[in-house]
Amino acid sequence: MAVPVVLSSAALFPYTEAAFRLAAECGYDGVELMVNHDRRSQTVDSVQALCRSYGLAVRSVHVPCLVISQHVWGWNPEVKLRRSVEMAAAVDAEIVVVHPPFRWQRDYAESFAELVAEINAAGGPIVTVENMYTIDAFGRNVEPYAKATDDDFDGYDAVTLDSSHAAAARRDVIDLYRKLGRRVRHLHLSDSTSTKGDEHLPIGMGTLPLDDLVAAIRHDGFDGVAVLEIAIARLPEGARTATAGASRDWAVAAFAGRLARP
Repeated sequence: MAVPVVLSSAALFPYTEAAFRLAAECGYDGVELMVNHDRRSQTVDSVQALCRSYGLAVRSVHVPCLVISQHVWGWNPEVKLRRSVEMAAAVDAEIVVVHPPFRWQRDYAESFAELVAEINAAGGPIVTVENMYTIDAFGRNVEPYAKATDDDFDGYDAVTLDSSHAAAARRDVIDLYRKLGRRVRHLHLSDSTSTKGDEHLPIGMGTLPLDDLVAAIRHDGFDGVAVLEIAIARLPEGARTATAGASRDWAVAAFAGRLARP
């Protein structure tokens, strides 16, 4: 069975409908919904309307847990995680993506692993925890996340592997994949130069060994969804459709064993 290749609505963040339109134009197999301050991303009715309008399924839901979306659906991170699971169930998405807690979310961090395990034990959409990265601030390397070490990730049964985040953390993405192993249930693929933080470049605009990564993932029998979380909005408007299409074509070919960069 072919691995579905979908576009993250973060590609044109925060414009959710524009991302659906782009995904439809380029022949993607669906969309990962990044819930954000765009109201069209926030309710089941509005998301289902987008699915009908563009003939696309939502394959996964990303919790509004970015710094810039902390206020979306209120300030309680547990409530937002549970609401994302409810939305995923309502739109027939099988995966929910969540970041580890920020360090200032102390109560949430203390119960985070147990909360994820509890939700997943109940059945329904699977909550996957996404690998993150440190940041450079005021000449220091700062760890903004709690429950995000390798030891912490050893305790998560389901993980989203993000290639740009691995590069931002200055980690070898293939080594990280091998460490996470079959707990990788979901993929966020994008390119990176590994020099400028979290880049989310379209495929072929960076230096990551994505062909080799996909080959390893294929060899292990991955049966999840491959999400292209690429920063299309940073490109000139005239280049967006062609670039999103080329990234999609690469992913389809790579997961079929026909490796070719755009």
